[in-house]
Amino acid sequence: MEIKRKIVYIIIMLIAFIILGKVESKAGELELNNLDFNIQINQDGSMDVTETWNIFIRDTNTLYKSFKTDNSKYASIINVQVKDITSGTETNFIKTDKWAYHVKRNHYYGTNNGNGDFEIGWGVGLDNEDATRKYKISYTVKDAITKYNDYSELYWQFIGKDFEVDARRITGTIYLPSNVNSKEEIKVWGHTEGLNGTIYATDLNKIEFEIYGFRSGRFVEVRTLFPSQLIKNTGRIKNDNILQNAINEETKWAQEANEKRETKARNAKLVLYTIVGFIILANIILIIVYIKKAIKYKNKNKQLKKYKPTVKLDYFRDLPYETATPGEAVKTLDINISEFTPINFGQVFSATILNLTLKKYLDIQQIQEGKKNNNIIINILKDDDDQLKEDERCIIKFIKESAKGNNTITLKQLERYIESHTSKIEQLLKSTNTKVNEQLIQDGIINKKEQEEYIEYKGKQIGYIVAAIFLITFTLILFIIPGIIFIINAVLCSKIANKINVLTQKGLDFKEQWKGLKKYMEDFSMLDKREVPELVIWEKYLVYATAFGVADKVIKQLKIVYPNFEEITSSNLATYAYMNLIINTNFSKSFTNSINTSISMAYSSGTGGGGGFSAGGGFGRRPEVAEAVDRL
Repeated sequence: MEIKRKIVYIIIMLIAFIILGKVESKAGELELNNLDFNIQINQDGSMDVTETWNIFIRDTNTLYKSFKTDNSKYASIINVQVKDITSGTETNFIKTDKWAYHVKRNHYYGTNNGNGDFEIGWGVGLDNEDATRKYKISYTVKDAITKYNDYSELYWQFIGKDFEVDARRITGTIYLPSNVNSKEEIKVWGHTEGLNGTIYATDLNKIEFEIYGFRSGRFVEVRTLFPSQLIKNTGRIKNDNILQNAINEETKWAQEANEKRETKARNAKLVLYTIVGFIILANIILIIVYIKKAIKYKNKNKQLKKYKPTVKLDYFRDLPYETATPGEAVKTLDINISEFTPINFGQVFSATILNLTLKKYLDIQQIQEGKKNNNIIINILKDDDDQLKEDERCIIKFIKESAKGNNTITLKQLERYIESHTSKIEQLLKSTNTKVNEQLIQDGIINKKEQEEYIEYKGKQIGYIVAAIFLITFTLILFIIPGIIFIINAVLCSKIANKINVLTQKGLDFKEQWKGLKKYMEDFSMLDKREVPELVIWEKYLVYATAFGVADKVIKQLKIVYPNFEEITSSNLATYAYMNLIINTNFSKSFTNSINTSISMAYSSGTGGGGGFSAGGGFGRRPEVAEAVDRL
């Protein structure tokens, strides 16, 4: 259990690092692929703004943008228009005069909201859908420019801290009313908390800015000074000079920004060194710990000695021991199976019914209908008792339960019961497997302590393989050496498990005999006929031939060895009752198919205790996108 805890801890830590490294910016149900601003400053101090939104939308009815009302910043916002440009052509939205919480699709408004702020809202109509859409929102801001004696100033926050949507990219172009003599006459500064933007005067009348990886809850603002005479008239005139004050402020903020960048770079290096150090330390610890484990496993592997059969057999004609149940025979023959599979349990189930018939607990009758004996009835002659082993008692109890209080049940009824009671057949498989295992331990065929150790090392083998796959797949080459060591340890644990003597010497000898009997039943028609027992003995052999899944082969060979086999068996129905059953029906395959179908349904249906209700909840109303206010 110690290794499992360590491996689980390592995996959890690595998953945490991977998740932290791959977190992407998501703001609720909205994400901007690109947000572009196009601004034309006019001679009257106003500015015409066009915003182009390329946005992914999910479960949202209305988008909106609000502007804090502040007469000291701007006078008013007019000429609002909203257009859908997703298809490449412009589709005008229909204007409404009233503010609304939910706006009809393809409608918009531009008016004061309940807080007294100006707001633009438009209906996208994606309440229960998702799509990527493009919108063009245009408006005019009156008196957005302040005219000083020396320079005119635009100081505008294009995105405020209320912005609740991440944006992969934000771009903007600002056009002056006319050209200046030199680009040096244009002063530009950009402000954003991420310090991840650029802004330049790119022409005599043009300023451009760009930001990547914008996170919601931050702001983006632009400050520009340009010659005062470019503005002819405006409602915001100040009899003062602005240039030196602006330079002083911006120099101070630039120094603070540079200090933040340096601190950020130092912190990034520190985080990088910490992560690298952690990876190196984790590698060293894993390598040391699991190399020690590998040495321990190697030494243990050398010390183990695998039992060998007392007598090596090619064929074995007798039953290893008369009291062996079909389940015990199958388990002894393949001791490495931790639990019966649906297929081999179907064979064990069929063989146990045949064995219970020989023991007179059940009786099988074929009712002839037409030319075929195709109606099979199972009669329950007596209850299970102490003369039966526990795995047999499990199966006969199941048959009685399926008969629903009656003493008879047809083969078809039993098949339907198996297929319709998935949890019960799954429980029967597990309980039968457990009882068989306990019986083999009690009879000294399985060594319980060695079996537990075998299971432990098989678990370690699987744990190492899973850990190695995870390390090599998800951490690339960072943990390649521990991954290789895990693979080596998995191989060593597999070798140890294979050398552990789950079977005692007695059990191994029985396994050799069961293996010899199975081979004999598969090949007896090729042997000297003096080696073939009387036909009546095959009733007992066929129990185990059914359990091993070779009953069809045995019957074919019996027909070769006994040319009048079908005549003998059909004329002696009482003596060769289920030889006829196996010859004329798919008795064993019927149960195997039914059990396999039933258990497959059990595995695929899952659990939960409830049903219905899906599609999740939505947020209905529009996240608040931005406030456009300037900061002075």
